[in-house]
Amino acid sequence: MIKVLVVDDSPLVRKLFGRVLTEEPGFEVAFARDGVEALDKLETFRPDVVTLDVNMPQMNGLDCLDRIMVQRPSPVVMVSSVTEAGADAALQALRLGAVDFVAKPTGAVSLHIDTFAPTFLEKIRAAAAAKLPASKRLRERVQLRSSGMRPGKARSVALDQDEAEVGAAVGEGIVLVGTSTGGPSALETLLTALPETFAWPILVAQHMPAGFTGAFAKRLNGVCALDVVEASRPLRLQSGCIYIGRGDADIVVSRRPGGLVVMAAPARANYPWHPSTDRLVRSAMDLLPASQLIGVLMTGMGNDGAEAMAELRAKGGRTIAEAEETAVVWGMPGELVKAGGADFVLPLPRIADRLCKLVPNDAAGS
Repeated sequence: MIKVLVVDDSPLVRKLFGRVLTEEPGFEVAFARDGVEALDKLETFRPDVVTLDVNMPQMNGLDCLDRIMVQRPSPVVMVSSVTEAGADAALQALRLGAVDFVAKPTGAVSLHIDTFAPTFLEKIRAAAAAKLPASKRLRERVQLRSSGMRPGKARSVALDQDEAEVGAAVGEGIVLVGTSTGGPSALETLLTALPETFAWPILVAQHMPAGFTGAFAKRLNGVCALDVVEASRPLRLQSGCIYIGRGDADIVVSRRPGGLVVMAAPARANYPWHPSTDRLVRSAMDLLPASQLIGVLMTGMGNDGAEAMAELRAKGGRTIAEAEETAVVWGMPGELVKAGGADFVLPLPRIADRLCKLVPNDAAGS
């Protein structure tokens, strides 16, 4: 049974979200009208997942989230409007510790709830399986609780294979990255650790709604040494660039007279998640030898990317899976490991260093 606390100042939204959850087996639901009431319910209801609206009276969603992560850390899914301000708030929430966010239906919410429901339920289930970092905000939590709270014993870290088994690539190539739940924070950790001299372009399929990926790319561009852009139109692949797939579309590699380009493509029904990592990897394998590709699969629910990256490794490409120790949800990378498709299984802080060793320093962009 997954206990969900729905926090929203709108009675209609609380009613509709509650209906979606109670019509599915395995959910118990409680409600709060604002952040203040939500903090009270944390101790009495003890939810497994909290859905949190951004704009509320008395205490807004970001302030409430900040207190939740100190008072009783819980997986939080933010509910945000599809506006520039809403996208910025959602990304700020992820930095504060939310595991995911969902775009609130626009217009008359009741008219769109049936199309909204599957995504909403998927996000809740993924959040329930999420693992929050034990060290996050630890000092503040210790100060809050007079009894003191000690961090759990650190889990062992998965070791990578012998470095001699997988050598560096040669010449031009592309790095292909796939991630979902927990991905924005993981991507920031990975991409900010790469130097401005990193030679290969990086293509990112991050499961995210339309309207949010542009703000996400802008945020990353402000903190990364490499240039970061949203692939909303055909762009020629260049070294020193990171391309973020547009939300609710797919990101693919294509060949034009001037060379290889990255572009958005309409989502296909046979790929259930978007932007699709599987489709991204396969589009690259159609145009380049596997030896010129490196796949990185990080935190996320489901198995998107596992099959294609296993194929990539079998054909001579190189692959990295995030280790369970650091993944918020070890679904996607775990499936790659189970399939025997990972050359390296690494905790998040070590992936950038591995990429730097695999990509030749003198390679030119594709």
